[in-house]
Formats: sequence, C-alpha cells, structure tokens
Amino acid sequence: MTADSKTLNAHAIRADFPIFEQLIHGKPLAYLDSANSSQKPRQVIDAMTTFYETSYANVHRAVHVLGERATAGLEGAREKVRAFINAPEAREVVFVRNATEGLNLIAYAWGGANLGPGDAVVVTELEHHSNFVPWQYIAQRNGASFLMLEIDDNGDPDLSQLDAIARDHTVKVVATNLVSNSLGTIHDLGPLVRWAHEQGAIFVCDAAQAAPHMPLDVQALDCDFLAISGHKMCGPSGIGAVWGRARLLEAMEPFLLGGHMINSVRYDKTTWGELPHKFEAGTSPIVEAYGLGVAVDYLSAVGLDAIEAHEHELVAYALGRLGEVPGLKLYGPPADRRAGVVSFNVEGIHPHDVAQILDMQGVAIRAGHHCCQPLMHKLGLAATNRASFYLYTVREEIDQLVEGLHTVQKVFA
Repeated sequence: MTADSKTLNAHAIRADFPIFEQLIHGKPLAYLDSANSSQKPRQVIDAMTTFYETSYANVHRAVHVLGERATAGLEGAREKVRAFINAPEAREVVFVRNATEGLNLIAYAWGGANLGPGDAVVVTELEHHSNFVPWQYIAQRNGASFLMLEIDDNGDPDLSQLDAIARDHTVKVVATNLVSNSLGTIHDLGPLVRWAHEQGAIFVCDAAQAAPHMPLDVQALDCDFLAISGHKMCGPSGIGAVWGRARLLEAMEPFLLGGHMINSVRYDKTTWGELPHKFEAGTSPIVEAYGLGVAVDYLSAVGLDAIEAHEHELVAYALGRLGEVPGLKLYGPPADRRAGVVSFNVEGIHPHDVAQILDMQGVAIRAGHHCCQPLMHKLGLAATNRASFYLYTVREEIDQLVEGLHTVQKVFA
C-alpha cells in the first residue's frame, strides 16, 4: 500500500484485499458495489482473528487478563473513532450495530421525548430510508409534522422552502445525509445546519456514505448527532457508531435496557450508567468494534484526502466511458460534486436484468431503489443501476463494466 497526501496506488492497495484473488464466472472480479458494503483488507481480517485467538473475553466485567485486554481493545477502538470524526470526547461515541440502528436510537431516545403536536421534523428527498422512516414514524406517533425538502434541478435540497417552513412550523429536527447513497451528491450542509440552529432545532447527519470516502469533522460540521457504519469503511458488519453532543446524550433516556447500561437496580428503581454505556445495553460487539478501530487505522494510513481525490478521478473517468454507451442515461451531479457513485439506466432494459448479465461478466453492481424510494418517485423511476467505487477500485474495472454493458445490449437486442 502506497499513498501520500494527494495520490494513492489502487493497484498496490488491491493486494491487501483477498477477495480480488478469485475469478467470478471465469473473469476477474470487478467489485463496483462498495456503496452497498466495502470489502475488507487482510489487516482487519487478521487482526480480528488474532483478537479471537488471544484476547477475547467480555468487557467491563472481569479483572482477569483476557477481560482487561478485551476492554482495552474496545475502548481503544472508541478513541480511534473519536479521532476519526474529530469528536471532543470519546464518551460521546456510542457503539451500535450500524448507522441505521444509530439513527433509530436518536429518533426514539431524543425524538420520542422531544417531539409533539405543533413540532416539525424536516428531512430531504435524498434520504436513505434509515434517516427517513424512523423520523416519519416518531413524528406520526407523537403527533408532530413530518416535512420533506424537495430537490432542485441540480439534485440538491431546495432551500427556498425554508422560510415558509419556519413561518408555519416549530422545527425541532433537521436530518439529512452528507453524501447521497443513490446519486453520490456531496452536500454543502453549512446553510442547512445554520438554519436548523436558528430554529432551535437539532441537526442529525447520516454520514454512512461520507465516512469511508472523505475526512469527517463533527465540530466543523456543527451537527448535533452523526451516524456511521463500519461495514462501508473496510470494517466488519454488525458495528457502527453514533456521535452526539454530551449534553444531549446526558439528557436523553436510553434506547435499550438491561445488562451493561445500568448503574444500579432495585425493586422500585433503576438508574442508568454514565456515557457512553447508558446506550450500550448487553454484551458489546467486542471484536467488531476492535475491527472497526483497525479499519480506521487502515483508512487513516492511506489518507481520506487521497481516497476522495482517487474517487473523483474514477467518477470523471466513469462518466466519460459510460457516456459512450448508446441509450444509457446518467443521474446525479458532475464528477467534482459527487463521491464514488454513478447511477444509470440502460434504455429498454430493467436494472435487475442489467445487473444479472453484468454478474456473468464478473461485474458486481447494485440494482434497485437503493433504499431511496422517495427519490426514485421524484425521478419517475422504479430503480436504477449503481456502480460505486472505493480506494481499491481501478480503471480496468470501469472498462470491464462498459464492456459488460455492451454485452447486455447485445443480449437484449
């Protein structure tokens, strides 16, 4: 693996990923589905295996050597995540299964207690269902309004709607993503964050698609909560993290009850533990958290700036090559305004058929609504094809995609 502040060697990085050592249907694997879930480097796989073999025990419970090693591994990972997102304190980082669980935690524990009739939650038309449905559900359950900012012709949330919303509603929550998982759009959240705080609202950032691909700084974003998933950033599945401002987390009631999250239990009363443990009921995802910490080390060594620049180059190349395919329609912003995601459709051919034929060519993409049905409705589509790139993606895979699309058209001619 070689990298500096501006460039990375994707061909060298691929050697860290065992998944690429196989053929798929007799062809090299072109894995263009990293926005769905990323592949894992040997460094993460081997570190987790070694942890299981040498250091596994339950955490925060034992005074024996294995318990101390395991606790140190878990809490060391928490500190790595803190530094990765530039959070003020490690105790503000709560481990969850994934960003979806984290966003549900915020919706239930904060929204459930703070939203009521006359209040409003504002999301955008670009949201993944994980940052849409929990807020929709809590708002409807509590009698609050649920409002959706439509997107403009550039694929950005239309902020011209904000004045009318502020006039007619008491806004309590604004929730949106930093990077769209469907279109790849990188959003300038500054104006929306400032507007949210002017209304006295909290701002919730879904950073599941941003964390793997670009530097994150919760203090610079000035958000109030942020959620990430480990499986999208070279870490294992089953682990993610929520960051929240300490004062908000301290004021919130817990989301899950039992086990490690308590302070004391009596017949007539139970009291909660301190942060972050108040929100981490039961046995923690110990080795998964440790693996996430190793993944953070790996990405930091490559450099998030280098990953971001690499993806911009790949997107520009992909848009050019895909533009050569007749009857192909592209969706989303220009290359300089998007992360490593390209959504498209081939005229007259269902996305699922496209993806199935591509699989026979060794090319793995995603086909579907990408958990973004409101956006698909806006675009007048049932589904799209999505090719997504990461630090290990090389141009040859994009060429393989384009060749596969020509094969698709021949098959359905």
